[in-house]
Amino acid sequence: MKTYKTRFLEKESDVTIISDSKKAILRAKESFFYHRKILEEYISKDKHFLSSFSPIKVKTNLKIIKIMANVAEICNVGPMASVAGALADLMLGKMMVQYDNQNSETMPCNIALVENGGEIAIDSKESIKVALYAGKNELNLNLGFLIKNKDCPIGIGTSSATIGHAISLGQADAVTVFAKKAALADAAATRICNLVKGTDIESSIKRGLDIADDLDGISGVLISRKDKIGQIGKLPQLIKIEGSKNRILEKKIEEIFIDNSEIFK
Repeated sequence: MKTYKTRFLEKESDVTIISDSKKAILRAKESFFYHRKILEEYISKDKHFLSSFSPIKVKTNLKIIKIMANVAEICNVGPMASVAGALADLMLGKMMVQYDNQNSETMPCNIALVENGGEIAIDSKESIKVALYAGKNELNLNLGFLIKNKDCPIGIGTSSATIGHAISLGQADAVTVFAKKAALADAAATRICNLVKGTDIESSIKRGLDIADDLDGISGVLISRKDKIGQIGKLPQLIKIEGSKNRILEKKIEEIFIDNSEIFK
């Protein structure tokens, strides 16, 4: 099956989209710019939504704001902890729609993957290899996951205190969370990672796993810190990633580039 990939940068966002349908990729990009604009307009009027490290009650019908506020409440974090995952979910949803805005039937795609700043949303009939990156952690030996059709739809969120630019209050090298939605996985990874800290490595990992066990909607969690690793729940099949971790799909991917102006034609 021929597969396409496009990557684009927009301010703080670094987005990769993979699909067997160019139209699905275009729909995902359209969704990204639509919902990001709504979010930017909202936080320009509500700075607390942008800066808070705690859940915030909102009164709005704006979809992205409601998603972020809801998962923040579940995970006891600020709403912006889920922004990358929420956008990935909305983009994935647009890729899988069967009807467009004119109520015309669209061709469904068999492969749909959105990676937004390390948070991933997948719905695919084909198996996809996803690499786990934990920086200089000794356990970072090309470890990855095989996402199968039976796992989908799936959201994957990762938080780290040692790599990346996102704020973390903990000390984990990587906390990877699996859920049905990337927004929830994203927020949960932040919450868990914040609590993996202290001089006792094993105890810090156990603390994170105990918190994960109490969060509704989480299917599995993998935590790595220094030379220790812990997991809870049901994880996708663990695999060894051969070669470059930049290759998300096992099969050859054709790069395509879609100008943003095409979205608004």
